[in-house]
Amino acid sequence: MPQRRIVTGRSQEPRQRFAEELRTLRSSSGASLRQLGERLGWDWSLFGKMEKGETLGSPEVVQALDTHYGTPGLLLALWELAAGDHTQFRERYRRYMELEAKAVSLWHFAVSVLPGLLQTPAYAREVLSAGGLKGKELEQQVEARMSRRDLLEGDDAPPFRTILSEAVLRTPLRNVGEWRGQLEHLVEVGERSGVALQGLPLGAGLHGLTNATVMFLRLADGSTKAYIENGYRGDLIEENVLVERMQRAYDAMRDLALTPNESQKFVQAMLEETLCEPST
Repeated sequence: MPQRRIVTGRSQEPRQRFAEELRTLRSSSGASLRQLGERLGWDWSLFGKMEKGETLGSPEVVQALDTHYGTPGLLLALWELAAGDHTQFRERYRRYMELEAKAVSLWHFAVSVLPGLLQTPAYAREVLSAGGLKGKELEQQVEARMSRRDLLEGDDAPPFRTILSEAVLRTPLRNVGEWRGQLEHLVEVGERSGVALQGLPLGAGLHGLTNATVMFLRLADGSTKAYIENGYRGDLIEENVLVERMQRAYDAMRDLALTPNESQKFVQAMLEETLCEPST
């Protein structure tokens, strides 16, 4: 395992320190940039730009590097210092990412936006653009988000349930063709054996999670954690009493949702509506 290095006087500038650590870890591993890209599944040129300090990359990419080099949390901590105080990527986010990777089952509720695990590149790009990202940083974030979809693929993928507010399904992308592609992707994912997709009609009224997008994670030890987020921050909830209260609210809300079969028909009907609209 590579040894963590002490911050020295010549590398106290956060961005330079981060790039320096990336270069040193890769050099110590004996891998080329191209080999690193092949092993982690990202374009090798991204790692080259990160090592030059031209870009910081996304937290998903940095977490993958931490795992690859056996430096849990080190690179992500340096990334945070270089990126500034981004609240949504502080300690709780790192903890959430670690737990998500270990979860044996996941269940989710979306109040306004599709979960990243179900987004197409076009959807992710428009959502992230609305949040202020642009240029190379935008494309890197889109790529990183797409890589997380692997969590739901393969024979060992954990069971995943998502309940989508009708508002999520009725808020289209600006481009009709891209929105059609997103709906087609939802239909395809909803047909997987390990995925349950349900719609929550607006007519269901208010419920205990009206103002919250939340992901529940069941771990191998039987415990459940919850992650609540909005467009600006996320909070990992580990207190048993609060998680249990949120779980009861989720269960009550689930009773108001359409069945997976009904939800598939609803999405299919929306998809058919888009076929009548010209692509822009």
